Amino acid sequence: MKGKIRDLYENSIIRYIFFGGCTTLVNVLSFYVLRTFLHLSLNPANVTSIILAILFAYVVNSRYVFQDPCQSLRDHILPFGKFISARLLTMVIEVGGVWFLVGVLHWKDMIGKIATQILVMVLNYVFSKVFVFTTGKKGQKSNP
Repeated sequence: MKGKIRDLYENSIIRYIFFGGCTTLVNVLSFYVLRTFLHLSLNPANVTSIILAILFAYVVNSRYVFQDPCQSLRDHILPFGKFISARLLTMVIEVGGVWFLVGVLHWKDMIGKIATQILVMVLNYVFSKVFVFTTGKKGQKSNP
């Protein structure tokens, strides 16, 4: 049993799905709290929840999903900048998607919010794997 759990943990896609789910929970739950209890309007609540999720996602993706070997704060500057750039792109897609689904198609706001998460999660994985968390991996690719 321990071996199967270790095999699952060693798969970056499985780790991404797990921590992506945690990130989605941070996003959706903070959106819910901001809308329901703090009565923020749709776009400010959406943007705030996305920013909170982005910060959470960088930490878990860097450390646990892609296991980027950054040792110091300075090592994190370039990957964090790339991460923020990629996430800003998917944030535009998410904000636009929620606006379209809720504002134009009149879906319930939580349904529209959750529906956009599938596309955003796939794009975020691809961007992170290919573009962001590449520290120390250039040399690994050339080895057979």
